[in-house]
Amino acid sequence: MLLGASLVGALLFSKLVLKLPWTQVVFSLLFLYLGSGGWRFIRIFIKTIRRDVFGGMVLLKVKAKVRRYLRERRTVPILFASTVQRHPNKTALIFEGTDTHWTFRQLDDYSSSVANFLQARGLASGDVAALFMENRNEFVGLWLGMAKLGVEAALINTNLRRDALRHCLTTSRARALIFGSEMAPAVFEIHASLDPSVSLFCSGPWEPSLVPASTEHLDPLLENAPKHLPSCPDKGFTDKLFYIYTSGTTGLPKAAIVVHSRYYRMASLVYYGFRMRPDDIVYDCLPLYHSAGNIVGIGQCLLHGMTVVIRKKFSASRFWDDCIKYNCTIVQYIGELCRYLLNQPPREVENRHRVRMALGNGLRQSIWTEFSGRFNIPQVAEFYGATECNCSLGNFDSQVGACGFNSRILSFVYPIRLVRVNEDTMELIRGPDGVCLPCQPGEPGQLVGRIIQQDPLRRFDGYLNQGANNKKIAKDVFKKGDQAYLTGDVLVMDELGYLYFRDRTGDTFRWKGENVSTTEVEGTLSRLLDMADVAVYGVEVPGTEGRAGMAAVANPSGSCDLERFAQLLEKELPLYARPIFLRLMPELHKTGTFKLQKTELRKEGFDPAAVKDPLFYLDARKGRYLPLDREAYTRIQAGEEKL
Repeated sequence: MLLGASLVGALLFSKLVLKLPWTQVVFSLLFLYLGSGGWRFIRIFIKTIRRDVFGGMVLLKVKAKVRRYLRERRTVPILFASTVQRHPNKTALIFEGTDTHWTFRQLDDYSSSVANFLQARGLASGDVAALFMENRNEFVGLWLGMAKLGVEAALINTNLRRDALRHCLTTSRARALIFGSEMAPAVFEIHASLDPSVSLFCSGPWEPSLVPASTEHLDPLLENAPKHLPSCPDKGFTDKLFYIYTSGTTGLPKAAIVVHSRYYRMASLVYYGFRMRPDDIVYDCLPLYHSAGNIVGIGQCLLHGMTVVIRKKFSASRFWDDCIKYNCTIVQYIGELCRYLLNQPPREVENRHRVRMALGNGLRQSIWTEFSGRFNIPQVAEFYGATECNCSLGNFDSQVGACGFNSRILSFVYPIRLVRVNEDTMELIRGPDGVCLPCQPGEPGQLVGRIIQQDPLRRFDGYLNQGANNKKIAKDVFKKGDQAYLTGDVLVMDELGYLYFRDRTGDTFRWKGENVSTTEVEGTLSRLLDMADVAVYGVEVPGTEGRAGMAAVANPSGSCDLERFAQLLEKELPLYARPIFLRLMPELHKTGTFKLQKTELRKEGFDPAAVKDPLFYLDARKGRYLPLDREAYTRIQAGEEKL
């Protein structure tokens, strides 16, 4: 801004006061521009203009379609009807578990029978029905059928049990619960505490003695239901479609609201941004109760006519066999899935596939090149986003390690920003005017997105719990009086505008006066330990400032060579980033989207009286990990052991 004002001032002075000819004025301004560091802008412009123009065109295309659908009051079922009309007999879904193929017409008929059946049972537009089922074709047909009626589906995480499961059902105010027969034991556990007015329906193999007494078998009821399209509900593009629940790693799950326009936006930005094609076949082994599997994956089927192969659960040993069997061209990943694939012994079959794109988020930079190279995948389509966020990012040109970009030339086009925060507390740092301070390239900051409720691309739909909404919104972020969505994630931007994920809230700790990124340390440790699961976190030590690093390592064989490990760490990590404590466990618990759960690990700390797994501490003088017994623990607590 200052440089621009200086150039305008120089132009006016040269022309109006000195009355120089235009040629001299132009050369003077160019000299001033380059001398003021403007050459960097030229370099950035040359290196990023093609990327930025393509990203801008994608954004404009999606924005134009969103405005049109908003005006025409389109919904996901209406858009799906257009897809069915284009190719009714094309395969829409394939369930790997039973090799069941559904055409678009079959999916349309099944979902219409769901809508007509629920309508006959008294459900209407605005009601909620919960869906508690493992991945299969019926999962998609059920929530789509609900949407045709205007009923909002609450998609329940299949890992939830007892209090968490009961919480999700009661907070959604569901009038009906449809569950897969495989989930019957979990429903049995909470049945007595559910509202008696909630209707229960079971889909799948039927065994009356294994389900609550009031449960009805859904499958034959749907077979006898009419398959005509029900009357269109009074729903628009920004009305509720369904609810997706957070993983609940730090408390009870929260229900994020997904409206029709959000479903379209997330699926379409991925489709156009990564240059997908209608004849692509997607391999979707991610849980359908989350947005990656159900929106980014299934959305390509419903909105763009692609075939999607559904797998009940991810299997590292069967992954490439499935891709070959179904001629998949795109595979989805999330979290640590890519590392699990790399951890498999090399097989000849892993290079006989037709996969041209790996699509997902959470691929660590430390294994990015190895993953794409070993499995011969030309394009890694990494993106950043969350179900409820309004500031999604896409790495459209496969920049290694980046989760997306924002233009350095026209940054105002897409109103996102990295703002300075206290990395210990994640508190926003503000200037004298009370507005948040933007980060410079290379400076870590929290990603925020400006909220504009009238714009479907910028709106924040939030959670069912209004209290949870308040924690995700900040005021006076870009300018006075505005509002922005807080992602809670720390990213870093380079000089060209590429953004790199650094940490989630609470995943950074300070030790020896330095900020330690748990994500980076986990990546290094996992690589040194042959791709083992590793969770890194900070623990408090009496008499020391900050938190000492602790690593929980999955070591089922009990054969970890700690002496060699300590030697490798010395070469790979600075002293302050090396974990002081180690905990060797048979396995680490993960969420349904392969995120490591650290809350309980942090609470348990390094007390050998509370932790039954083998514990070790880093002896600073010897440079080795020694067993952490009661005696060593007492010395550490008393400050007698140098850490």
